[in-house]
Amino acid sequence: MSAWKTVLARGLATVGLERFGRSAWRRARSFGLRYQCPICGAHLREFLPGGEPFAVLAEKAVVGGGRRSSVFCPVCRSWDRERLIYLFLLNRPNLLAKGTKLLHVSPEAGLGAWLRSQPGLAYVTADLTMPGVDFHLDLTSIPFPDSTFDAVICNHVFEHIPDDARAMAEIFRVLRPGAWAILQVPVSLTLPATFEDFSVTDAAARQLVFGQHDHVRMYAMDYLDRLRGAGFSLAPFRWRDNPKTYGGQHNRFGLLEREIVFFASRPSTS
Repeated sequence: MSAWKTVLARGLATVGLERFGRSAWRRARSFGLRYQCPICGAHLREFLPGGEPFAVLAEKAVVGGGRRSSVFCPVCRSWDRERLIYLFLLNRPNLLAKGTKLLHVSPEAGLGAWLRSQPGLAYVTADLTMPGVDFHLDLTSIPFPDSTFDAVICNHVFEHIPDDARAMAEIFRVLRPGAWAILQVPVSLTLPATFEDFSVTDAAARQLVFGQHDHVRMYAMDYLDRLRGAGFSLAPFRWRDNPKTYGGQHNRFGLLEREIVFFASRPSTS
């Protein structure tokens, strides 16, 4: 081996050992028997708090928004909503059958690493500005032909896009007939209808009105109607209806109690 290759190999080995050491230290520091992260497998004393602190999120009972106690895994930093999608897919291996071509928009790190490791899965990542993705793209103008993908995962993105109807239509277009999508957004359980006001453009004002500086609306459960309007068929999934597989009554995996998986598909006849 040449000298520079030897130096490089030693450097990579050192980085790997340092990362392993940091991970092992976090596991030891956070060890407990109450919780477990399904993504990294760590046994935990607690998950870490997170989420935006703005009052409107609590007032409107926004699921997937607001300050909450069990958001992040202290070892791998997975989100509560990320852990739910991981478990949902883990329990439906047919969705990731060999040969599946999957587009993951604004990919979560832990979920993305697991998906990339799946044998035979053609895994593609994309975002408008996120570094390290395969493609930088605008979701309202996706640069792929019709019926390119067998699956799309797009979590907490639509609430950032003024023309969400166009983004939904674009995702529908690039899915082949019969393909599926997971399309998560934060949803208010008290609003009678989705609220948006495009005159609110100041970041501080958006925090007060929508709960985050770069959100342009607050979805209600009529979000389902918006997806149907784009052509999707829907099969919403509530993990609390099957708690045994999702951490039991004591919520071992630190999931959002009222979160719904917005599982959609493009009808085979479309």
